[in-house]
Amino acid sequence: MTTPTPSRDDLISLHGFTPLPLDQDAIFQGKPFLHQPTPVPLSSIPYPSSTDPLVAKVQEYAKEKLPIQTYNHSMRVFYWCTPLHPFPPPPSPSPSLANPLPPFPPKPATIIMQQQFPSLPPILPSTIALTCLLHDIGTTPSNQSSTLLSFEFQGGVIALDLLKELNGNKSQAEAVAEAIIRHQDLGTVGTITALGQILQLATVYDNMSLRPYLIHPDTKAEVNKAYPRKGWSGCFSAAIANEKKLKPWGHTSHLGWEVFENGVRENEFMREVDSWE
Repeated sequence: MTTPTPSRDDLISLHGFTPLPLDQDAIFQGKPFLHQPTPVPLSSIPYPSSTDPLVAKVQEYAKEKLPIQTYNHSMRVFYWCTPLHPFPPPPSPSPSLANPLPPFPPKPATIIMQQQFPSLPPILPSTIALTCLLHDIGTTPSNQSSTLLSFEFQGGVIALDLLKELNGNKSQAEAVAEAIIRHQDLGTVGTITALGQILQLATVYDNMSLRPYLIHPDTKAEVNKAYPRKGWSGCFSAAIANEKKLKPWGHTSHLGWEVFENGVRENEFMREVDSWE
């Protein structure tokens, strides 16, 4: 018995291409959250590397290529927007460009999605994990200095090439690249993919504590204990300064170089946990 090939609409939903407003204030209607956050224990959160060989390979790649602070940040971002439920494992070997994908998850796949946007179509946990693992790959010193591209665009290109090299699913690779390229594309006009918006919310929460009440304090403490920041605020603000030095035309400039760098470095909401080792 063969598994039916997902339709285009299936792939749009499964990999988080569902459009959402880019404007986060419009989404939250001027409120700190749409629904009161509740604590989520890490023991309830399955990481998809145990069921998807592609995620396992990319996780090892990220561990090798990223500084420990950036790797831990990437893992925290996954858990801020993390799968809460077990899902059917992908086919073995991991889905290729020609192979069908695993069935849909039964309900919304992330803390932010489940607690704030429960009516959104679910996103495949592996797609979320791959995006989080690779979203800052463009900030490593070698990747920043090897191109004239802004680090977000360089990261998207690297992710797309890597997932193709690993025989990943084409639609999944494109979803990952799209979200990475646009993960600092904060603004008020237009739309963004659901995956991209969830990634934006999770990264600005970890980097600058924008919308600090989206995550319950117990979950905040447990995730930071499992994947400590090790001075992440200083580490990432230095990467921003290096991006400005190397590429003053860079996409990050639309956030304001100094405003963004200072906002990351002076992240008061995370100050108490920033030195955790």
